Amino acid sequence: MNSEEEFYDAVTGFDSDNSSGEFSEANHKGPEMLDLEPHQSNSTGKHNGETEIQENGIKRHRTSLPAPMFSRSDFSVWSILKKCIGLELSKITMPIVFNEPLSFLQRITEYMEHIYLINKACSLADPLERMQAVAAFAVSAVASQWERTGKPFNPLLGETYELTREDLGFRFISEQVSHHPPISAFYSEGLNKDFIFHGSIYPKLKFWGKSIEAEPRGTITLELLKHNEAYTWTNPTCCVHNVIIGKLWLEQYGVVEIINHSTGDKCVLNFKPCGLFGKELHRVEGYIQDKHRKKQCVIYGKWTECLWCTDPTTYETYKKSEKRGSEPKKKSNEEDIKSENDEADDMPEVQDTVQFIPGSKLLWRINCRPPNSSQMYNFTSFAVSLNELEQGMEAILAPTDCRLRPDIRNMENGNMDVASREKERLEEKQRAARKERAKDEVEWHTRWFHQGTNPYTGTPDWLYSGGYFDRNFSDCPDIY
Repeated sequence: MNSEEEFYDAVTGFDSDNSSGEFSEANHKGPEMLDLEPHQSNSTGKHNGETEIQENGIKRHRTSLPAPMFSRSDFSVWSILKKCIGLELSKITMPIVFNEPLSFLQRITEYMEHIYLINKACSLADPLERMQAVAAFAVSAVASQWERTGKPFNPLLGETYELTREDLGFRFISEQVSHHPPISAFYSEGLNKDFIFHGSIYPKLKFWGKSIEAEPRGTITLELLKHNEAYTWTNPTCCVHNVIIGKLWLEQYGVVEIINHSTGDKCVLNFKPCGLFGKELHRVEGYIQDKHRKKQCVIYGKWTECLWCTDPTTYETYKKSEKRGSEPKKKSNEEDIKSENDEADDMPEVQDTVQFIPGSKLLWRINCRPPNSSQMYNFTSFAVSLNELEQGMEAILAPTDCRLRPDIRNMENGNMDVASREKERLEEKQRAARKERAKDEVEWHTRWFHQGTNPYTGTPDWLYSGGYFDRNFSDCPDIY
């Protein structure tokens, strides 16, 4: 294992073989929990394993976690990293207090929060409008990460997560298909057989001293079956700042190219880095061009807020007039984005939100978060529901499903010490299983995905093998 992988293991937690470190949160008394107001409790009045059925027959998902998050103010990553000097980083356990009570597989499922954009793309007759909807979906897929500085749990090798949402019209399955390197594969389909959405995620991490940068690897593919179209892209780079000291903050940057392999149309989106004074923080600008490279429209906005499009001529005219100072700056009525920390390397203050260009069309706007989101790891309403274990679900879930992980379940319930001990137990069990396979020269076999080639890009990919929803789980591994 090289040093980059070791740092990846120790800081980001994508490796689960780190249970023998000196620091164990099970021996550390966590800070007191915040109190929830009475109206912030589970509004269904049901226990964690139950879900209320509304009169129209649609299930009402929970609106709150069973327990609020612990304060992270008494912890810093540096307090752990400074113990790594001269030691093998893979032997250091990161405290569970830096986690959020979701697996990375569940975090991937949050791509589906704005599924209505795929449904919209399926319904549109104009290929340019379809590309606009797909571009908005690609941006919305990273929007839930805003202010989410907690680290999702590392998926164990063979771990899975499924989600069926009849109200939203899709079902989703994912599997942790590789441990070194860590690769998560997913597959989703419309319940009306109108789309297929699939891909694999392998983030490449770099440590820059004050920040951790996750460069995305792996292809994301969306197929619109009615239109016989396939779109592919790769997510932007994600960077978490102030990992040593100060208030953690997150930005996305890099160029995302969305290609329509049927028409030759391409959307180029530039997720801009914040810059020295934070002027470009969260901003996204780009354009859609046809197969002849002629610009069809310009897209602009923020991945934390909204996305608009307009024709290229209007956009260029507006930008020129803005440079001449003939257009007064306008601010939306939304609250300014401001830093809450005085450290020199903190997020710069940003006063302006998206500046609307007259004549633009709204493509997407971020969902409002629940009022108690700050006490729930800054989860969206969609994220709050992902680890809900509904009544009777245990009997039909695969035994490898994230909802059955005892460390995540205990953390969600506020049992931090138990969660930490369970996390260490699972990591030790995984390490022992790998040693046993090595001893017997037995190769690990994935259950629901297989290695192959993306049919549209020609690059290596993990493809869904099928059969999960037949619910034959007799040969699933025992990982918990």
